[in-house]
Amino acid sequence: MRRALELAERGRGAAEPNPLVGAVLVREGVCLGEGWHQRYGGPHAEIVALDGARESVRGATLYVTLEPCCHHGKTPPCSEAVLRAGIGRVVAAMADPFPQVSGQGIERLRGAGVPVESGLCEAEARQLNAPYLKLVTTGVPYVHLKWAMTLDGKMATESGDSKWISNERSRQLAHRLRGRVDAVVIGIGTALADDPLLTARPPGPRTATRVVLDSSARLPVTSQLARGAKESAVLVVTNEKAPRERVQKLGELGCEVLALPANDGRPDVVQLLREMGRRRYTNVLVEGGSGVPGSFLDAGAVDEVHVFLAPKLLGGARAPSPGAGHGVGRIADALSFPNQAIEMLDGDAYLRAWR
Repeated sequence: MRRALELAERGRGAAEPNPLVGAVLVREGVCLGEGWHQRYGGPHAEIVALDGARESVRGATLYVTLEPCCHHGKTPPCSEAVLRAGIGRVVAAMADPFPQVSGQGIERLRGAGVPVESGLCEAEARQLNAPYLKLVTTGVPYVHLKWAMTLDGKMATESGDSKWISNERSRQLAHRLRGRVDAVVIGIGTALADDPLLTARPPGPRTATRVVLDSSARLPVTSQLARGAKESAVLVVTNEKAPRERVQKLGELGCEVLALPANDGRPDVVQLLREMGRRRYTNVLVEGGSGVPGSFLDAGAVDEVHVFLAPKLLGGARAPSPGAGHGVGRIADALSFPNQAIEMLDGDAYLRAWR
């Protein structure tokens, strides 16, 4: 099962909004075949493993990180393929909460006489597919929050200079994050100050929609985002009071303009996430200064944080720190991230924490 989990990870960024799934076929201690779900719309892990088997798999055990599907979607049901192959036993890490599966794949196999066990390495399987599970069960995407800061918690100097707090290796990893999410979100303040592209360089398996929270549609028509909107999607999130002429000009350049209700003068984060869920976005990366991340924190909408900590000190009472917004009044009310991992990147510390 641990090998199946390793294989499943290879599909990250390419399989979504489908789950990440790995499969291994074993008989008498010998691996006969293995596979993973390589891309959305492509064959599922079980089919890849069955098709790549070196010999007959009749009587073999199938280890799979998620319950085999039992419905016709982009591909035929995996449960039927498992039965046709004569698999003797199935071990699934967890059931699939997707409504058209939700235990029915396991019951289909058991009903045909195939023993099925579930729960092996379930905690690891749930963590692997945390974004998929959140989208399926809540209808909203999994939110990643990213920033770089100094040892004294500063994201820039008092004058606004921030290039570069983190080192080259940290920035490369940040680009890899961009290359596997469905959307990258910033505020208009960052768009005006930095004129960013928000693309992954080099490109990753996904091309993220570039999202600017911009209540008054102030994104300049000369900005890199607006000028490149026809090549790579840009979503400008405004409210109903945004000037029509600005909205029209952005639309003419290829930007999609979405009006949402405001919350404290900013587009409402909860409404934005619901809209992203309707679009089947699985992973959303929030970048930018401190205002927009603070809005997501205030909404309790952050699932995972990526912090690049540079061994530098800036000082400055007015130098910005991450996570503005209203915050909490008591430590007991803080948003907690009980799971952590730390990696050193040529002197920078990369801290990843998740709920």
